[in-house]
Amino acid sequence: MLVVMLLSGTATSQLPEFSQQYRQRLGGAIDALEEILADFRRDAEQFGLTVQQAIQRQRSSPDPFVRARGNSMAVAETRLDRLKRQQRDLAAAGPVQRMVIFAQGFDARLARATADDFEPAIPVTLTGFASAGVGGLAGFLLVRLLVGLARFGGRRRPVRD
Repeated sequence: MLVVMLLSGTATSQLPEFSQQYRQRLGGAIDALEEILADFRRDAEQFGLTVQQAIQRQRSSPDPFVRARGNSMAVAETRLDRLKRQQRDLAAAGPVQRMVIFAQGFDARLARATADDFEPAIPVTLTGFASAGVGGLAGFLLVRLLVGLARFGGRRRPVRD
């Protein structure tokens, strides 16, 4: 039971660190998308177009490459709005709320990239300790449940003649 508690506590103690590394990547993704969209905005303005008009022009082009670029720009604009909203929500939230906000609406590409480069850290914050405690408790309850089920299933009623 102790081993399971330690393993589950260690695993959950990494949630705040993963969330923090995700927030760092989130800021970088926002910066990159803003730069791309700023370049596009400047190009559109050179031709007297708004961003929406430029995207619409690309999306209605007979050239499949230009249409694909229009779709890509529309997706980039939507993603930037979503990432900025998430960044604002994360900045306004407390440590535990950040993990909930992350779980409710993380960006799959950013989460995958974060997981690929994730470096575990020793939890030295109150949130890290609390997260480890919750994981340890979950491990304890899981083992208790499994032991209880094994005992219940192992009991056999005597056969009567």
